[in-house]
Amino acid sequence: MNSTTVRRVTVLGTGVIGTSIALALRRAGIHVALSDQDVGSLATAECMGAGIALMPGDPPADLVVIATPPSTVVSVLRDAQARGLGAVYTDVASTKARISAEAELAGCDLTSYVPGHPMAGRELSGPHAAHADLFAGRPWALCPHPATSPEAVRVVAEMVAVCGGAARILAPDAHDRVVAAVSHAPHLVSAALAARFAGADATTLSLVGRGLQDTTRIATGAPGLWCDILEQNAESVATVLEAVVRDLTEAASALRRSDRARSGALADLLTRGNRGREHIVAA
Repeated sequence: MNSTTVRRVTVLGTGVIGTSIALALRRAGIHVALSDQDVGSLATAECMGAGIALMPGDPPADLVVIATPPSTVVSVLRDAQARGLGAVYTDVASTKARISAEAELAGCDLTSYVPGHPMAGRELSGPHAAHADLFAGRPWALCPHPATSPEAVRVVAEMVAVCGGAARILAPDAHDRVVAAVSHAPHLVSAALAARFAGADATTLSLVGRGLQDTTRIATGAPGLWCDILEQNAESVATVLEAVVRDLTEAASALRRSDRARSGALADLLTRGNRGREHIVAA
């Protein structure tokens, strides 16, 4: 039994993230109520031991976790607060600035709302892909509004710790710039590379090795969800992609030249790539 003061949590949305949070909380002995418009997903999460279905007469939770697509977070938050589902609210969407601004415009209670984003996930979707250790050792961004109460932040940070994550406080705009670089743009780059093989013949595919498999692994994410994410963070993602395109355009130009400058241009990109990879691994 965990020593957390959070005893009752309601999770709205039983996809891979919501169900993984629920499984981690249940393992710690916390009561978890689940809700999802997809009755099949809800039933699967229940069968996995992630919690029990939220009922109309259930008492308010200490914390409500909104684990729905980014474009639905504000409407779900507003409805949950109007129904009095809990004392504190958080979400797990991978964009924060637009959601925070829209929550304020919608008149949501910002004192009890802590925008959040666990930096963990899988290329698979749905409750079947969930597991309790998904967040172990992973950073979990919390992006409170200036009006958010310290107590609400404390409660959400406590939940993060129970799930094995490490809370990191960031401003919403800063969060979105960072995740554009470390998550959103890389997903599109992976998808663009994988798309080259959509019509590949058997001979080509017979020579595919681990390098290509690793590089394109995240391209299997659900297109609908990723379109939602990318549209929410469009400007920051576009800025990163433009920088990547510049590097690739210069590399392509260098490859078409026959002078000595070609090897220098390629070596520069490859050297920077080595250095960047070292930084990523050391982080």
